[in-house]
Amino acid sequence: MIHPKMKEEAKTRTCRLLDLPWEDVLVAHILSCLPFRQLVCLQRVNKEFRRLIRLYFAKCRSFDPIQLSIPKEAFRFMLKDNKVLQKLSLQSCSHWLTDDELLPVVSQNRRLLTVDMTGCVRLTRHSLVALSLTRCLHLQHLTLAQCSFVDGLSLRSLADHCGALRSIDLTGCCQLKDDAICYLAKKCPKLTFLSLAVNENITDESVEEVAKNCRSLEHLDLNCCLRVRNQSIRTLGEYCPNLQSLKVKHCHQVTESSLEPLRKRNVRINVDPPPERPLLSHVLRYTPFVNLQEMACPNKTPSLPTVRVRLLNNLPWGQRKKQVPAI
Repeated sequence: MIHPKMKEEAKTRTCRLLDLPWEDVLVAHILSCLPFRQLVCLQRVNKEFRRLIRLYFAKCRSFDPIQLSIPKEAFRFMLKDNKVLQKLSLQSCSHWLTDDELLPVVSQNRRLLTVDMTGCVRLTRHSLVALSLTRCLHLQHLTLAQCSFVDGLSLRSLADHCGALRSIDLTGCCQLKDDAICYLAKKCPKLTFLSLAVNENITDESVEEVAKNCRSLEHLDLNCCLRVRNQSIRTLGEYCPNLQSLKVKHCHQVTESSLEPLRKRNVRINVDPPPERPLLSHVLRYTPFVNLQEMACPNKTPSLPTVRVRLLNNLPWGQRKKQVPAI
């Protein structure tokens, strides 16, 4: 049986969650392990928890609410005081996010390493220019897929101030043309990943300039770039020894003659090679109804025989001796 004094001591020793050191314990080791959805719910408990969650978001270095729809007010609350962000993912806010919400966040975070703006169709070029003018010198990964607001001027501004870029996704940025891509390649030679997919303005000029300036390139996506041809693919294979994957689906002017050398280097290509043509000896082995005759061509020198094919199974017996036109 527990002594009454021991019960009283146990009560006095009881520690609440909020009694623990906030920054050193709760923010650094406990809240960082909770899913994003639970953090949002936790702030609704009381005013103390709301202050705690606000402190957590002010100190967190990654904002990536996966599969969670964040309302506009919650977005502003979470990132209002944050100045140490390194990773910013905006896909869950893409349907409502505008410059008014994003510009304050970008302007006070100069340590960003990764930014994902996929599908943020309500943004304008001002957000991208602001990202470059905040001098995010350490920005390495930028995703602008399906961002129709990206134009040549904003991409040039980005290239001027973010030379440390390692990967950039420009899928579906249909305003971009060769001159902007060539400028990007010259200013960002450390690129290892580049996507120019779904842009009919891209030609061999862009691909060749990327190949000659970005020698460390490992992954290139040219899907649906209808004007890309074999010449630029050969240049790519010549100047990019570290190339690991190439996507050229629906690039109808790119043929196996330029892709075969890359396949021999084990480069992953998302287009299947054409089927091999069977040898004539294999055809003869499995086609017993084909009769081959070598007859001298009357209009040419006798040393050049002409092969004439007689399909025995399709001809009546009486007509099998008739000559079939030469192939």
